[in-house]
Amino acid sequence: MYQVIVQDHFSAAHQLRGLDGVCENLHGHNWKVDVVVEAQTLDSWGCVVDFHWVEKELKEILDQFDHQILNEIPYFQDVNPSAENVARFCFEELSRKLENLSHPEGEHTRVKKVTIWETDRLGASFYA
Repeated sequence: MYQVIVQDHFSAAHQLRGLDGVCENLHGHNWKVDVVVEAQTLDSWGCVVDFHWVEKELKEILDQFDHQILNEIPYFQDVNPSAENVARFCFEELSRKLENLSHPEGEHTRVKKVTIWETDRLGASFYA
């Protein structure tokens, strides 16, 4: 199995509804995002996927969040914008974008894992 990792970041605020503690208050982070994309075989260029394609698609997703209050984004109206749920949202959106991307040999790439870092030491992942 081959994997590539693409990293990006965004700045946003959120509040965790119903959580008893300081995170229930509106607060912000400089979030870091790691995306792992995998394939069993490499394409004819010797790659899992074009890094720049993943960067572009991830940036489109993260631009929705950058300098926003996550609670005000429609997806998070009924879903708490925890790091876990942000990771799941990014995973599902990027997976949808990758559905039609395949190697010339027919091997499909897939998103393996998305990790969202709220700080250098605290993060959450969603994977399949």
